[in-house]
Amino acid sequence: TGRHLLEQALAAGHQVTAFARHPADLAALQHSNLRVVQGDVMHPATVAAAMPGHDAVLVALGPRTRSYNTMLSGGTSNIIWQMHQHGIRRLIVLSSLGVGASQHELGFWQRHVMVPLLRRNLFEQKEKQEEVVRSADLDWVIVRPTELTNGPRTGRYFAGLSRKGQNGLHSTISRADVAAFMLNQLTAKKWLGRAVLLTGSNQMAASKPRATQPKPQLT
Repeated sequence: TGRHLLEQALAAGHQVTAFARHPADLAALQHSNLRVVQGDVMHPATVAAAMPGHDAVLVALGPRTRSYNTMLSGGTSNIIWQMHQHGIRRLIVLSSLGVGASQHELGFWQRHVMVPLLRRNLFEQKEKQEEVVRSADLDWVIVRPTELTNGPRTGRYFAGLSRKGQNGLHSTISRADVAAFMLNQLTAKKWLGRAVLLTGSNQMAASKPRATQPKPQLT
């Protein structure tokens, strides 16, 4: 999802700082508006180095192991602290369907088997991450997508607080569509201070940002 965020933000004309543990993974992505900073979200000094001169932060953290760790909550805390230090207010955070009050939106198999047995540590960390975001005095949006796929960007998705009463919805959404929605939240106000469910849909969803809108600098 982070890769899609980068590519779409650059294509839209944003100036972007990519904060990555392994900058070599982005070597193929060359652009005059892209700055790559190597760092670890668990090290505040490296997070601070990426912050100056930006208007918004998009967080798409993902641990590479199922073992328990505090990267999501601790890393997000470090990001928020540095946002306060540099006067950055807009924060868009990628979470997951099934976290918090959205647990009832999961299917039986996911709710009773997948999450308790295979994703328990991850979802506990996402819960703590969301708590950190909610307590921040920032203009934040938490994005809770359904199962992610590597499908194309379609522009067809549903965003809301619940799927009840909605027809034509899928149980999956492409990472490219999630990235597009997250980028839309840079200037939108509808979901500020909310955790929004996001899933694929046969219906056209949120409108694209107007071309005349200013391009925030992102990190």
